[in-house]
Amino acid sequence: MPGPMVRRIDVTGAGGVRLAAWEFADPPKGRAEGDTTPGVLLLHGLMGRASHWASTARWLSERHRAVALDQRGHGRSDKPAEGPYTRDAYVADAEAAIEQLGLAPVTLIGHAMGALTAWQLAAKRPDLVRALIICDMRASALGAASQREWEEWFRSWPVPFATLADVRKWFGEDDPRVERPNPARGEFFAEVMAERADGWRPVFSRRQMLTSRETWVHDAHWEELAQVRCPTLVVRGLDGELGRAEAQEMVRVLPRGQYGEVSDAGHLVHYDCPSGWRTAIEPFLDGVLTP
Repeated sequence: MPGPMVRRIDVTGAGGVRLAAWEFADPPKGRAEGDTTPGVLLLHGLMGRASHWASTARWLSERHRAVALDQRGHGRSDKPAEGPYTRDAYVADAEAAIEQLGLAPVTLIGHAMGALTAWQLAAKRPDLVRALIICDMRASALGAASQREWEEWFRSWPVPFATLADVRKWFGEDDPRVERPNPARGEFFAEVMAERADGWRPVFSRRQMLTSRETWVHDAHWEELAQVRCPTLVVRGLDGELGRAEAQEMVRVLPRGQYGEVSDAGHLVHYDCPSGWRTAIEPFLDGVLTP
């Protein structure tokens, strides 16, 4: 059975930055003008891109208007040399996408950095957000040591890669950060590589990724989390970066928080275990859609 078609829609983000949004439309049903199908906006994490949400968007599109956004500096969106790559800019971009695409009241689904953007937007503009799913993102400060580790990790990448198979092997097996072979991780990074004259390189600037990360790793984000009024599901991978104790504390801080976890997944929950991810979030989404 063929999957939904994907349509690119350009959105104007903060400061005039051109952003690529991707709408997953289910061809058999179609979408009539003025359709009130509930909107979902999917926000990838640092280094990600909208296409990482393809499998999620396919089943979402059966009941929702599913749109994934390439955030600034990522995918096919603009990558302004000097940014800004601030929290305010990312939040304003998502806000602009919701308004320009007519998605409100929207359900926001965010992974990692995209989840932080989602809950900061939900706190800022509760009128736009119906519900929120936070996937494997911590509310506590990660600190300067974490940022230094990322700088060293970026320097360790053996770019350019000769082939996509080399990309998959390095990120799925050879990267010192990988404790055991993880083919899904290899596929995740293969998706963000582009072929250049000298081989395969990331579609993003690692310098810009560090700049983006610098704007949130030193701060805790509990205060904004507590301001999120809509129903919110906090999902973690059992081997992810968000520990169970912190995830449960996030649920406690949220006025309408719920907890979920996926046992066979690490940080890339929706990539590592798509079926477990769907099982974790679908009942929540059904509840949000039920008056």
